[in-house]
Amino acid sequence: MKKLFFLPFALFLLIGVNLNAQKAKDIQTVSFKVYGNCGMCEDRIESALMVPGVRLADWDQATGMLTVTFKPFKISLQAIHEIVAGVGHDTDLAKAKDAVYDKLPGCCLYERPKI
Repeated sequence: MKKLFFLPFALFLLIGVNLNAQKAKDIQTVSFKVYGNCGMCEDRIESALMVPGVRLADWDQATGMLTVTFKPFKISLQAIHEIVAGVGHDTDLAKAKDAVYDKLPGCCLYERPKI
């Protein structure tokens, strides 16, 4: 009798664990280099990524690394790079347009990489 009670409970646990594992696959976290200099750059980069599909964007001023947690079925990694470049900050996969870069405040003008 105890075995009959335990079987549905065990199945319930296995199904629950499988659903949580599936949800974890739906979210990715990546880090990549974003060129910038200051706190204004940080605000601009992180604010630009307040878009559907991005859960968290954190740019570290000291290292220049951006860590992004996102849903790849809603937004691609390439699109994230392009959004960042669109506000004037180069990445290894996308270069900001010169006209956008030139409009950044003086403190935000970083040495541009060769992309």
